[in-house]
Amino acid sequence: MASDRTVVREGPFAQFIPEGVKVGNLITLSGQVSIDEQGEVVAPGDLVAQAKQAYTHVASSLEKLGAGMGDIVDEMFLVTDVGNAMANIEELWKVRAEAYGVDQPDVSQTMVQVAGLVMPELMIEIKIIASV
Repeated sequence: MASDRTVVREGPFAQFIPEGVKVGNLITLSGQVSIDEQGEVVAPGDLVAQAKQAYTHVASSLEKLGAGMGDIVDEMFLVTDVGNAMANIEELWKVRAEAYGVDQPDVSQTMVQVAGLVMPELMIEIKIIASV
């Protein structure tokens, strides 16, 4: 195990998975979802609101590892319904721009449809790689 490894274990799933890991300049976050501090889903049925909540967790997790939104180099949206995501893409991009603080962040982006997420009410999970 790398000696310069920092692991953040907080939140409702801390006993199972780390929130994020930093090794050297590389930071990876576990997928961030729309849950509250008790592990309950926030905004069931509302993809855009769930994305906004997930980005709140992204920013918080990065901060704990000494980074910020401007340090993100890659993000992946895992969505349960890509048709719904594309129907709401303009609103999703507005939430994304608000999270990054710029209209067009210099971040590679992938969106994939998955059969399901950790809780059935979740519609989106955001996976992040950053470099500091």
